[in-house]
Parts: sequence; C-alpha cells; structure tokens
Amino acid sequence: MAVGTGEIEIFKSRSDKREYRRIILPNALDALLISDPDTDKSAVSMNVSVGSFSDPDGLEGLAHYLEHMLFYASEKYPVEESYSKYITEHGGSTNAFTSAEQTNFFFDINTDCLEEGLDRFAQFFIKPLMSPDATIREIKAVDSENQKNLLSDGWRMNQLQKHLSSKNHPYHKFSTGNWDTLEVKPKENGLDTRLELIRFYEENYSANIMHLVVYGKESLDEIKTLVESKFQDIRNIGRNYLHFPGEPCSSEHLQILVKAVPIKEGHILRIIWPITPGIRHYKEGSSKYIGHLIGHEGEGSLFYNLKKMGWAMSLSAGEMDWSVDYSFFSVIIELTDSGHDHHEDIIGLLFKYIHLLQKDGVAKWIFDELVAICEMHFHYQDKVPPSSYAQNIASKMQLYPPEDWLVQSSLPSKFVPSAIKAMLDELSPDTVRIFWESKSFEGCTDSVEPWYGTKYFVQKLPPSTIQQWIEKAPKEDLHLPIPNIFIATDLTIKQVSDKVPYPYLIRKSPFSRLWYKPDTMFFTPKAYIKIDFNCPLSNQSPEAAVLTDMFTRLLVDYLNEYAYYAQVAGLYYSIQSSNYGFQVTVVGYNHKMQSLLETVIDKIKNFEVKADRFSVIKETMKKEYDNFKFQQPYQQAMYNCSLILRENDWPWNEELEVLLHLEVVNLANFSSHLLSRTFLECFVAGNIETVNAEVMVKHIEDVLFLHPHPICKPLFPSQHLTSRIVKLERGTKYCFSIDCLNQSDENSALVYYIQVHRDDIKLNILLELFALVAKQPAFHQLRSVEQLGYITVLLQRNDSGVRGLQFIIQSTVKDPAQLDARVEAFLKMFESELNKMPDSDFKSNVNALIEMKLEKHKNLREESSFYWREIAVGTLKFDRRETEVAALRDLTKEQLIDFFNGFVKIDAPKRKTLSVRVYGSLHSAEYKQAITEPDQPKTFGIKDVCSFRRSRPLYASFRGGHGLMKL
Repeated sequence: MAVGTGEIEIFKSRSDKREYRRIILPNALDALLISDPDTDKSAVSMNVSVGSFSDPDGLEGLAHYLEHMLFYASEKYPVEESYSKYITEHGGSTNAFTSAEQTNFFFDINTDCLEEGLDRFAQFFIKPLMSPDATIREIKAVDSENQKNLLSDGWRMNQLQKHLSSKNHPYHKFSTGNWDTLEVKPKENGLDTRLELIRFYEENYSANIMHLVVYGKESLDEIKTLVESKFQDIRNIGRNYLHFPGEPCSSEHLQILVKAVPIKEGHILRIIWPITPGIRHYKEGSSKYIGHLIGHEGEGSLFYNLKKMGWAMSLSAGEMDWSVDYSFFSVIIELTDSGHDHHEDIIGLLFKYIHLLQKDGVAKWIFDELVAICEMHFHYQDKVPPSSYAQNIASKMQLYPPEDWLVQSSLPSKFVPSAIKAMLDELSPDTVRIFWESKSFEGCTDSVEPWYGTKYFVQKLPPSTIQQWIEKAPKEDLHLPIPNIFIATDLTIKQVSDKVPYPYLIRKSPFSRLWYKPDTMFFTPKAYIKIDFNCPLSNQSPEAAVLTDMFTRLLVDYLNEYAYYAQVAGLYYSIQSSNYGFQVTVVGYNHKMQSLLETVIDKIKNFEVKADRFSVIKETMKKEYDNFKFQQPYQQAMYNCSLILRENDWPWNEELEVLLHLEVVNLANFSSHLLSRTFLECFVAGNIETVNAEVMVKHIEDVLFLHPHPICKPLFPSQHLTSRIVKLERGTKYCFSIDCLNQSDENSALVYYIQVHRDDIKLNILLELFALVAKQPAFHQLRSVEQLGYITVLLQRNDSGVRGLQFIIQSTVKDPAQLDARVEAFLKMFESELNKMPDSDFKSNVNALIEMKLEKHKNLREESSFYWREIAVGTLKFDRRETEVAALRDLTKEQLIDFFNGFVKIDAPKRKTLSVRVYGSLHSAEYKQAITEPDQPKTFGIKDVCSFRRSRPLYASFRGGHGLMKL
C-alpha cells in the first residue's frame, strides 16, 4: 500500500492506519511527519549524519561526547537539564546514541505536551549552551560509560576487529572516548576540549544533513506547522554528506586467523568477509537469502550437522556492521569444548556448505518462500512504541529513497540470481578474517589491543590451508532446507461476539485452569499461549532446580530442527524453568500454532535423556555459572538483593556445585518424578476462539493426565505453590557487603532498596508517583552533579507483589558505603524540594502518571504479558490500571508528602531499608574494613543470606491462593 505525499508515495503495510508526509524545510532539513490519532504517546527523532568516523585525530570520542553535552542546556532554556526534567515530568523518556556515521537523538512524551517538548528539543540544534562547568563533568560521564564496557567481550572483540584494519580508514578508530582521549591528551597537545567540541559542532551539525521524524496524534497539517515553526532556525552551512570510500581492510588484514583471549569462559569462532554492501541492491535481498541458508538450523544445515557431532551450541549468519561504503558478512559459531578441538573441521564444513550453495545455484522456490515470509511479517507487523518507530526510521532515511523509508530492506522483491551468486563468490578463502576466542589461548599471545587490553595473536591463513581443511572435513550430509510447513496461509481474523475487556476463566478442572482473552484491539492473525507447569518437586533443592533447568534446555534442544522452521515463519516458542516448575510459551501467527504446541507437549510426555546432548547442555550450563562472576557489579548487587528477599531462590554457587556431579542417570530419574504431581495454569489470548482454546488445553490433559499410562497426577490442595518475600523490619537498615566476584573489575556498585508495602492500590500510586517525581532529580544530582557513575538510576521494584524503591549506582569514584551516604544525602536534600513543590508541578506529575497508565498496549504480546503477570503473581487485578487511575485523580500533594515522611524519609517510622554493596578492586581496602567493623545503631549486617532469610518473617503469598477458585 502506498500513501501519497505530493510527488512521492511512501509504501506502508496493509494494516497501517497511520498517515505519512515528507516535507523539506527551507533550510533543507528533511522530515517525515506521522499522524496517528490513536496514539497516546508522541515521539521525535533527529538523525544527524555525522558520527565517530568524523572524530578528529587525537580526540577519539568527540562525537559521542558532543551527544552527551547537547542534552544539558540551550540559550532559550539555560537551566541545566531542564529538557530532561520536562520530558520526565510529562510521562516521557529521552536518549541518544552515536554510531560510526550518525548521531541520533530521540524522545517520547504525553501527546498534549508535544509542542513544548519539540521546542526544547529543537534548541539542541539551534543554540546549545555547552557551558564550561559541565565540560569536565560530562567527560567523566563518558569515561564512566567506557569503564563499564572495558570487561565486556562484545565491546572488546568489536574493537579488536577494528584494530586489525587499515589505520587510514576511520573504521580503525576508537569511538567511545575516555578521560585520556578527551582530557589528558588534548591538554598535552595544547588543546581546549570544549573549544574543540564547539568547533566540531559548528563544522558538522547542519540542517541539510539532518533527518527528522515527528510522530503525533495531530493531523499532518498541524504537525507540519509545528515542525516548520520549531526547526526552521537550524542553520544550514551546506555540509556535504561524508563518505568513507575504500575498504577498511587492506590485504594484510585478510587471510588471517586471530586467536584472542576473552573475559568469559567459552569458545567462539567469527568467520568474517568484507563484501559489497547489500544496501546498494537492497531489493534483491542477496545477504538475506545467503544468511537464511547459512544460518539455517533445520536438518541438513551446517548447524544441524555441527550440533549432531557435538561441536556447536549456536550459529548465526548475516550481513553485519555495514554502511553504504563497506560491509562485512559474518558467521558466528559458539563452540563446545569438542568443537574448539575441531575448529579446522568446522571451518572446512562452512566452506563446503558455501560451495554447495554455489554448485546448486540459486533456488527460486527458496527466494519466493523468503519473500512470502517477509511480506507477511511486514503487512502484519506489530506496532512498537512510537519512540522506537521514529528512531528506526530517522536513522535509515539517508540510506533509502523516501518511498522505502518504512519498508527499508525488509521486502526483497527482485529475483536476481547473478547478484546472489556474486555475493556468495565474495565468501572466499582469499578474503576471510577469522577471529577465534577462547581462554585456552592465555599465555599463547604476543600482542595487546590498546583500548581494551585484549590479548591476541595473528597468523596468516592462506587459501591452500583452508582447502586442506575442506578436503579433510567430515563427509556430512549437507543439503538445502525443505519447504516450510509453518508458513501461515489462513490469516482470517476471528469474529468476536463478546468484546470482553479483561481475561476471564473459561475452564477449570483438577488438572488445569484456563484464562482466556480474545483480541478486541489489534485484529491481527496472531495469538499468545502460556502454559505454566506448577511442579512442587522442581525447586525443592538446588539439585532439583538445576535438573529442572536441564530438562527444559534438553526439550528445546530436541525440538530445534523442527521448531526452527516455525521461528522462520513468525511462530515462536520457548520452554523455560521457573521457581515453580517450567513455562511453555507460544506466540505468533495462530494458523499452525496448535500443531507446534501439540509437538511440544508430545516431547514433554516422551522425554528421554540422550547422553551426548546431556553432556553438551551440562557443559553450556557450567560455563554460564562460571561466567556469573563476570557480570557487571550492579548486576551482582541486584542478584544478591533478590537472593536476600526471595524465599525460594538458591545461591548460584550451590547450584554450580550440584551441577558438577550430575550424570545422565540423575536427570533420567528426576524427569520421571518431576511431572508426577502437576497443575497447569493456562492463558490463551488473541485470534483464537474459546472452543479452540478449550480443545488445546483438553488435548494437553488427555496426553499428560488422562492417557492409559499417565505421567501426571493433579496436585493435592496442600501442594499449590506459593511465592513469599522476606519482610524487613521497620526502623532497621540491613547491610550486605560482598567482594566483586571479578577481581579485575574496578567498578563498585550499590543497590539501596526501600521496602514499602504488599500490593495495595493507594500505596501503589503513591510509590509510583514518588518514583516519577524523584527520578530526574536523583539522576541530575547523583550522576550529573556528583558524577558518581554512568549507571545511576532510581526505579520501582516489585517482588511477587511486594513493592519498593531502589537506587542502583555503579562507580569507580566512591566505594559502596560512600554511595549509600550520597543516596541518603540526596533524600535529605529532596525532602525540602518535595515540601516546596508547587501545586502546578504536583498536578503535572499526577497527570503524567495518569497518561502513562492509560497508554494503550501496542501489540498482543505486550497486552498478554501484562495480564499474564497478574495471573503468575496471583493478584488477578486485570483492571489495575483503571483502578489506579481513579485513585490518582483523588490524590493530594499532602498525601504524597505523608507517604514520603512515613516510608522513605531518613528515620521515617515505617522505613525498611536494605543496602547491598559490591566492592570492586579499587575499593578492596574499604571492603576489608566493612566486613570487620561493628554494626552501627539501627543497622544490621547480614553475614549469611540463607540464615538471614530463615530468621525473618515473610509476606503472605498472592500465588497459590486461588487453586479452588470456582468458574
């Protein structure tokens, strides 16, 4: 479907009711206007076609630093961070990112606040105020952002690939920036970073290389008037679009095998080729076709054969890290230990498969099948949040002609076998770059990448060597996939006679309970199914928890080559262990959904342990547990906070200890008992009629419970599972201090948790309103002013219906006890701000929260996840948002202040606090002091988590109280 915009027709999906118009302002700013009368959020994204490739030599990270600085203030709005404050207080959020060739700024906001939000946003590009006092603070923020990435393998390996490229190409650069590149080195070279920043802005930010998307509920004419009035003053200096011709990799960077030492356990092969960018012929879909086949996981595929031999755990393939001027095609294979020992065979098999594709020629039926799938995905795509939608379009507008701004390269339409063959020919031993990551290379390297410190060794890999690997590779049955039986052909929308607003119970038996919600909003041929297996034996010990996890992973493993076809066709499933058993989720096109679900249930019924796959899954799980210590310190703090609060959680180290001693027989014995007593909590939503939903659940009961040889029996009333949370004591501050598990990580972290109440409408809205009011001031004070760290956030927390607040901070500049003191200092300071809050600000925040709660779900998956949380926790308040909005309308400022004084204020009578402190290597001395010093008054130091949990009372559980609910 095309929509008219004067001379240009913008192609949109058949289900898209929005209106679009392209306009070009007199200053050459190119804008796409989107009118969506049904939206409850407006959104804006500005894409500037300049990025880190344009960083001056010796000022690495300057483009990224400028992205940070533009948020601060402008001549029209000089109060620091008043833009972010306005957006937050009006129900919105804002962010930005810098990539190689562009910088993108975006925000969303309540629909009635778009005009002022636009005005504040536009000032970034008209007259920003890059004040001297913010300069050093924001360099520290950039440095802190870089600090959090230093021990991330993703960032490290990406930079290593850049490092091993031509120094004359900007691909080689370090893009994030740090204290050294933005402060130390410039000073040594006699440069003033702020003056260089201003010069960079003035020389590069020009209206003619900007692309704007504005998404609102107003008409196109009204949005046009807004855009013209707000953005016409952006100057146009006639900046040319920058191009970076030439290949990033010269001959010395091709035909190489790079052995690199990662941070985490595991082995990864990255086989990479420079190719002609697919964007140049995007309607031909060459990289999509080739990636589909090399990345396929069905029988006969490369991955199927590697998995069968126990060599690979995952494989992905496709065009990555591309621009108009250069591109790379990558095949990424996660290896087992055995696969690590057979890397030559694996690389040989990959090239064998490429040769197969070249020899067999381009199959039109496969291309046509891909086109059919792509068309279905495009025309029935789910709505996404407006900010994501605007940002995605704005960042691609320079790359595609206006008629394809929405569809981009998602719809291949021209079958050109020669183009696909030409790209296949580029996947040659002559131009390959292989990056092989493993900790087994420790001590076998001779070089260090300068920005992240990755150790590596490069050896030349002539084509003759790869030819030898091809010849000696196993004689496996590699072949093309079969036609996909899961492609939906019935896309009929079911008629709903009873337009119920919430899920309701349509079936109950001793074995299951079925909740149902027809699609009354989205009208797409999709459905959502959740089957929650409540198994009392699943989490009764660390061993049981680990075995349940292994059981679910093996199920997914066995189903992979069959269910992969469903995934390709837009029908997704998962099987995941939980604290109560495991959950089966199926979501996507409903036509073939029942067939997939029945196959999953059959695998559960006929589960058996295959020794070879057991070994691979055990190895995978062990690496995941070993890598737990490489999580970011703030993630470790959040994990320990949950461990302290949740009655049913087992410590990760206990689970690891159990895992090491498990054998096939243990899982075989356990799996036969796991389902012996089970209750199924079921939820079906979307384009499925009630009778079909009931038939599905009845089929599951027949297979598992009512078979002549049933594997399941119903739960006894006493066995329905609960979820209980530790109740902290009023007036006591609990502290838990631990050493960071990764001794190389300099970052420390704090989770400062204030427990408030068990689910209650009035207290919920007071808690949410306080979090909204305090969020931006907390960020401004603790991150922008005090520069404690890049990760600094105030969030609500909900543990099985028990609500609270949490401050999360990661820092190298202060130890966790000092971070704790800064949080409490902020709360003392904020007390006066809250008391002085003008009535207008209070009403504005209340209205913002109301608008956020009234925001419609964007798609079936989002709506279903919301309702499923109510079912899973046991609260069953399906009308929660409407009830809370009604309570918000009656709320007074005095009630908010009373809430703060009662629950949040330092020394408040009802205050319950837990401070989880993770000490990084820079604060090891402070850690030793923390664990030896005596407890302060009204403070309790937690020494042993499990002993502490046993000693505390628990909140009542919402879950498990509805087992006898009547229809």
